[in-house]
Amino acid sequence: MLGSKRWRRATTDLTVGVPRARFIAWLGVAFPCACLMVVPAAAQLFPQGASITMTAPMPVAPAPAKPEPVAKQKPKPKPKAATAATGSVGNDAKPAQAIALLVNDEPITAYEIEQRARFLVMSSNIGAQAQENFKRIATAEATTAKLKAIFEQTAKEAQAAGKTREQFAAMFEARKKEFAMGMQKQAMEGARAGMLPKLKKDAQEELIEEKLKLQEAKKAGIEITDEETNRIIKGIAERNKVTEAQFAQNLRSMGTDVEVMKARFKASFAWREVVRRKFAGQIAVNQRDVDKLMEQSKGQGAADTVELQIQKITLPLPAKLDQAGIAQRLADADGVRRKFGGCKTTAALAQSLPGAKFEDVKTVKPSSVSEPTRSFLLNAKDGEMLPPQTASAGIEVYALCGRKDLKPDDKKREEAQAELQSREFEQLAKRYLRDLRQDATIEIR
Repeated sequence: MLGSKRWRRATTDLTVGVPRARFIAWLGVAFPCACLMVVPAAAQLFPQGASITMTAPMPVAPAPAKPEPVAKQKPKPKPKAATAATGSVGNDAKPAQAIALLVNDEPITAYEIEQRARFLVMSSNIGAQAQENFKRIATAEATTAKLKAIFEQTAKEAQAAGKTREQFAAMFEARKKEFAMGMQKQAMEGARAGMLPKLKKDAQEELIEEKLKLQEAKKAGIEITDEETNRIIKGIAERNKVTEAQFAQNLRSMGTDVEVMKARFKASFAWREVVRRKFAGQIAVNQRDVDKLMEQSKGQGAADTVELQIQKITLPLPAKLDQAGIAQRLADADGVRRKFGGCKTTAALAQSLPGAKFEDVKTVKPSSVSEPTRSFLLNAKDGEMLPPQTASAGIEVYALCGRKDLKPDDKKREEAQAELQSREFEQLAKRYLRDLRQDATIEIR
């Protein structure tokens, strides 16, 4: 255990001696601006001194505590009367449960709008705002004072427990990280809170539409059970490698409830079934549209609508890579091309050249051939030999013997057809929902 004065000297080495840059770096992990203000304070707390020696503990008289001013007691608030809209009595009343609007006489509460807005915040980009909030918190004087207090408290506890300077450093590092995590959480919560007013209108509109969708589903006798939505939530939790309870807790930590997600799923599934039943007979996708969509989606894979029948002759490069040897090989390849009389003659031409290798590749997909050879082959005529090309194996000469058109993949065709049907359903569903909205009675409280 270190004595009082010498322990102070030991901690001085951590703060104002050679390792001061390391101490600044510790603080800089979380708040680079604030740390520069804390280190001078730490230097005052531990004045620079001599080296460390182990000795018996020395009692340290605590500084006299300043009397704290007596705060005036505020009068206790009078209990509020029960809110009629909530159906609650006395202290159980929740003003947020007040009805915010009616959709065809069915209520939507302020609490539902608040929760839906919080859910929408989760999918919003709040990273930049959170970073700005964190920077503001980190550079605040209160943060500097708090960090200084953490440092002083850690130092006192470490001294009282007889910790070494390395142990003190580890203690302070752990507390600093915990403090930084708290700042990060505060910054994120502030960013979310800032987005809420902007998203409440979107949340209200979404809830109105969901109410209309569920009302139509009820008329059609369509009901989505809790079991169905729970199964979806379970699947999401498993993909995120957490339990359902942990997933729900994660949502609560972000200010929303898993029931909000379930409500969205329920309305979405019910509406999909409503639209399917109502418009299934009106959806007609012709094959010309399917062909057009497949052509548009080919992109880079457009070349693979054919298979190429090719042959190849490879002339290895000479052992001594000089200009004359390479020129001779290119001349040999040009000679092969001039003598080429169709793919039936390729093998014999290869045998006429010492060291030449013949390969009957037969059929390949163009995407498996590297450029620029692929483009040359696709633009060549059947029965044509390409100009010689230099490769790592030597001089290569390709012959295009023929091509075969490929039939479109049946699975891809089905996917294209399903996508076109989905687009048709979406357009009809939007029109249907717009008509429901125009005919609905919506009363805002």
